Amino acid sequence: MNASTTTSTEESRLNEGALPGMGRRSAIDAVRARFATAIWLGLLKPGEKLPGQKDVALGLSVSPMTARRAMASMADEGIVVRRRGRAGGTFVADDPPQEALKRLRSANTDAPAIHALVDRRLLAECAVTHFAATQGSNEELERLEALTEQMARAEDWSEYHQADSQFHRLVAEASHLGGAAEIYNEALTELYEHFIPYPIEALHRANEDHIALVAALMRRDVAGAVEIARTHVETLHRTMFMELSKQTPDE
Repeated sequence: MNASTTTSTEESRLNEGALPGMGRRSAIDAVRARFATAIWLGLLKPGEKLPGQKDVALGLSVSPMTARRAMASMADEGIVVRRRGRAGGTFVADDPPQEALKRLRSANTDAPAIHALVDRRLLAECAVTHFAATQGSNEELERLEALTEQMARAEDWSEYHQADSQFHRLVAEASHLGGAAEIYNEALTELYEHFIPYPIEALHRANEDHIALVAALMRRDVAGAVEIARTHVETLHRTMFMELSKQTPDE
């Protein structure tokens, strides 16, 4: 997946290290850090409307109470603003305090642990994809295709992430590997704790991999499907979870 274009200032921020997510922090602090990182990197823009609290919770895989308290805390710090009325909601502040963003996103991280999670998922992703190509039923593959269509229609990162989670878990289910599929789901769940809000345009580009994967699965092309899965996971984590390296608009 290609990351969205960033300014030179944002590029220097991207090179500061792995994203927040690991460490001795509460779930609320983790959500605050993930939002602060997205705003700091320019992935969430000033004035951008955020999904409702229920969708924030689903999109970040946390409880509604955690999402509500995190959003309230960020509002108190001036990172987001709440507006009432028909056009109301929660918005990224026009000029979010940079010191607060820096403080939140600089929480302790454990980059080696994140890399280990990526390795675990990559290995398991290739395994479940291999067996989904040979063991998956036509009905399961049709459900995967429907989820790619749902992701293509998604209008924000929360809606996309919910369908994306269902998609990858269904690939594991279609492998019919039992306990091995459970290991994959555990790795996926842990990695989703590091997911940050991301521009929907970039996520739609990532969905092109999903579409190609389903096509390969339907052809029962084991080698092709595994290669698509491997490249998808490596690129996803290189951009979304690790470097978010700068790309040009044409990439």
